[in-house]
Amino acid sequence: MTLQQLKYIVTVAETGNITEAAKRLFISQPSLTNAIREMEKEMQITIFNRTNKGVTISNDGDLFLSYARQVLEQADLLEEKFLNKKEGRPKFSVSCQHYSFAVNAFVDLIRAFDADKYDFTLRETQTYEIIEDVSHMKSEIGILYTSSKNEEVIMKILKQNELEFEELFVAKPHVFISSNHPLASKKTLKLEDLEDYPYLSFEQGDYNSFYFSEEILSTLDRKKNIKVRDRATLFNLLIGLDGYTVSSGVISKELNGENIIAKPLRVDEHMRIGVITQKNSTLSRYGNIYMEGLRNHIEV
Repeated sequence: MTLQQLKYIVTVAETGNITEAAKRLFISQPSLTNAIREMEKEMQITIFNRTNKGVTISNDGDLFLSYARQVLEQADLLEEKFLNKKEGRPKFSVSCQHYSFAVNAFVDLIRAFDADKYDFTLRETQTYEIIEDVSHMKSEIGILYTSSKNEEVIMKILKQNELEFEELFVAKPHVFISSNHPLASKKTLKLEDLEDYPYLSFEQGDYNSFYFSEEILSTLDRKKNIKVRDRATLFNLLIGLDGYTVSSGVISKELNGENIIAKPLRVDEHMRIGVITQKNSTLSRYGNIYMEGLRNHIEV
């Protein structure tokens, strides 16, 4: 196995086409095909499934590529450190539940890095996908919460995937509502206050169990339920329908404007919000900058 072979395979994955990848790498198509087959034979896996329309990544290939990208990034850092070679296009990815502080930290990362080129990804996605992304190293960092209701299950899944959970902060549940909501003048809210208003939550796809719910107290029976996929839609519905959702209480006026406010919810529960990473892994410099940004935005 060579770094050159890893670069070949990553390029094929990015283009989805061996012919296009060969042009980008300035080698012949047969040479590229042979290099891939040699790697697959050496690793005893199928990295790419061949089709008439190009290639697709196999399940084993998906995991192999996550490791390959890490190896190439480390090689770039070594060359930059000891050979004064200018770094190529760095890659960094975060997968998280829908938290404004996660977005703010990502903005801080971009500003601190201030490079001519980079390939960074912020995925606000479903809880189970966050765990899968970090497990398969599609993302270096994941952000999610645990509570008394889901902690045992979440921690078991993290252990099975050799992931670690590091607590960022503990928050009491808050209700997010419109600043014009009929309950906006109240200092705190009870569940009974919210009974007649639409409850908004993030849809979790095939894993819609309450263990993976992004909202605490998701097991409660509510008369009016609306599920959405993105934060902008949820906030628009909060405003347009006098709806509400339950979250950590950390909100960004810069990102969400003055129309969304947080009110403490009077319940005996808590949220442990933290990051998940590969067990015994060392964060990249981008991961360290991102973690610093997170801590700067989680004052509650």
